[in-house]
Amino acid sequence: MTSLSFWFDFASTYSYPAALRIDEMAGARGVSIVWRPILLGPIFANQGWRNSPFNIYPAKGKYMWRDLERLCAVENLPFQRPDPFPQNSLLAGRVATALDGEPRARFCRSVFAEEFGRGRSIDSPEFIADVLRTQGLPVDSLERAASDEVKAALKSSVEEARALGVFGAPSFTTEDGELFWGFDRLAAALDWARDRT
Repeated sequence: MTSLSFWFDFASTYSYPAALRIDEMAGARGVSIVWRPILLGPIFANQGWRNSPFNIYPAKGKYMWRDLERLCAVENLPFQRPDPFPQNSLLAGRVATALDGEPRARFCRSVFAEEFGRGRSIDSPEFIADVLRTQGLPVDSLERAASDEVKAALKSSVEEARALGVFGAPSFTTEDGELFWGFDRLAAALDWARDRT
């Protein structure tokens, strides 16, 4: 089965609908998804940004929040803006890295649903432990997330994403090296993965 890599940061707004719709859309096409947590901070820093572009450019930010409301309504997803924005996604990214396969996907979907569906803050160990317990995942993933191995793995993922040309999230890369950016390109990315690899 061909695969598609899904690059995301938990702080990324448009990664929310992607995370909650990608498995269904991929399953309909016979494509498997590789969930790849990253941090956008270092990638944005390379572009000269020290904050989300949605905060740097207020008009763009205002548009994005309204657009996300509309998109979530169409996708029948609950939406509540988290505060502050962007959320500190480092801990969640490390825990996701400590997991693999379906447990990683389940954890990620739950974090996104709590963050953007209920407006919850995602940066505390208590929040992460609650998600792990609720999803029936090993709570010791929180401890493993603090290991040098997991920290290095997340940094390596950021570097890999950068090398592939990822500049924002959600991004999707195919086995033949094509890059697609944005929730609105998810279907095209899946079709490409299905038809050309």
